[in-house]
Amino acid sequence: MPSVTHAQHKAGDYFVDYEEKVFEDVKAEPGQKALVTFHTVAFEGSIGLVNMLQATRLLRKGFETSILLYGPGVTLGLMRGFPTIGDEAFPGHLNFNNQLTKFMAEGGKVYACRFALQALYGHGEPSLVEGIRPINPLDVLDLKLLHIKDNAIIVDTWTV
Repeated sequence: MPSVTHAQHKAGDYFVDYEEKVFEDVKAEPGQKALVTFHTVAFEGSIGLVNMLQATRLLRKGFETSILLYGPGVTLGLMRGFPTIGDEAFPGHLNFNNQLTKFMAEGGKVYACRFALQALYGHGEPSLVEGIRPINPLDVLDLKLLHIKDNAIIVDTWTV
């Protein structure tokens, strides 16, 4: 019977070389923009949080960065909490709220589609995290087209 001869891992160990960076650290040129779109449901996968972190990273690299919440993506921008709004019921419960608030505090813009907010998810503008700008559903495509015209980096976030 084979035996395991390696010592048990302990806190402080690592499995990979986390210090090696293969590519140059790209920074934005003056005036460069980025748009990160979200068509994903809150808490149904990691992509919502991961790409919010990517949006924050783009912002910190100097890109004028916007987030678009549309379709089920508006659920990322809803205020939540339990037993009252703002109370974190479990660790990570408010991760979307906290990340969006931090993103906006650092200068990022967040937009949410009014159609999805009301017609699809039964919420109104007062349900959004403070600072999120509600937009007409006809603005969803135009926001993306404006970023395309500006040669912006666009990261589309979709889950089905």
